[in-house]
Amino acid sequence: MNPKLSLFALPALLVTGVGTALAQALPTSQPALIQIFREQVKLGRAAEHARIEAGWPAAFAKAKSPNHYLAMTSLTGASEAWFIVPYASNAVAADEMKLEESDTTLAAELQRLSRADAEVLNDSRSIQAVARTDLSHGAFPNLAKQRYWEITIFRVRPGHVTDFEAAAKAYGTATDRTAPGFSYRVFEVTAGMPGPTYLVFASVESYAQFDDMMANGMKTMQSLTPEERTTLQKFSADGLLNSETNRFQLNPVMSYVSPETRATDPTFWMPKRPARRP
Repeated sequence: MNPKLSLFALPALLVTGVGTALAQALPTSQPALIQIFREQVKLGRAAEHARIEAGWPAAFAKAKSPNHYLAMTSLTGASEAWFIVPYASNAVAADEMKLEESDTTLAAELQRLSRADAEVLNDSRSIQAVARTDLSHGAFPNLAKQRYWEITIFRVRPGHVTDFEAAAKAYGTATDRTAPGFSYRVFEVTAGMPGPTYLVFASVESYAQFDDMMANGMKTMQSLTPEERTTLQKFSADGLLNSETNRFQLNPVMSYVSPETRATDPTFWMPKRPARRP
């Protein structure tokens, strides 16, 4: 996790809101705010990074922190780990900051973990984003069951935000016709990246389901009405700087979730570690 900020500076928070319900489980609807800690891991140090990161959830659990997060590692693109923390509001984040600033034992442990993290990372970035429920689509997934994510970053040319919004709504309308069960969440970056930038999160329970996701995407594009196609083409030609899609795998050991969540699938959420040789 970000060595400079730790969890108490995960203020302003997906993929991913529910006030006090966060103290009990993962969100069951799109959170109003998310914060992403994006860490670039040195080549050959992924296993060591995972071992270090397992210490963060242990520290937060010992301190009884109510704010949980999901950790995922990249399957495509650069070797990265993303930590996604949901918040219902900045006020909730402020309460967490007060809790952790007053816990000297936790602060000392986070500093120790931060120093260890620095040895295995090339770079890190903190990103804050707000929910765009008007551009999101479909039912919110059961996060305790999601195992893989596909995340697309859209970088929009300044002055063309309305073009992006129109294209996103046109695509959502077409998706309703061809793949009503498909869902994704849209967030607008507010800090930590050049703007305007949007993040789109889609998730599946098994990697094989990406086949269905790709098929649904093709059906949607083929079913566009002339007006919808024109809207998407206008954004692509005039408003899109670039886009990047990558896939990620959830890491249960690096994630900080409630005991109730871990109990839903103990084999996954609490994997047995290999015994140490004497």
